[in-house]
Amino acid sequence: MLSIIYVGIGGFIGAVFRFLLSSTLQGSSRFPLGTLGVNIIGAFTLSLITYSSEKAFALPDSSRLFLTVGVLGAFTTMSTFSLESFKLLEEQENMLFITNLALNNLLCLAGIYLGKITSALL
Repeated sequence: MLSIIYVGIGGFIGAVFRFLLSSTLQGSSRFPLGTLGVNIIGAFTLSLITYSSEKAFALPDSSRLFLTVGVLGAFTTMSTFSLESFKLLEEQENMLFITNLALNNLLCLAGIYLGKITSALL
């Protein structure tokens, strides 16, 4: 039962952070910069936590659950990314559609890699 509380509180915090950061990054751009930004930050942070499990930065299971499933689960935005991509395709914004797919996939993979590298330095 305690695990559910950790995830729920983390989810609340992650959703609020997502809203604030995504709104700030988006501005007036037609390109979904807010979603791209939170996806990259989420990928990096998830990787950092995951690959730091045996380092000095290692977290107790309850903290790891709170951060990964709760905070980052609500913070990252795969469903929003998919919807925004589909809307770009519907609006025949083909170059923005391809750019959005490429940047989200490549930069989030880069975020995972950088998180792993960073965790090795801790």
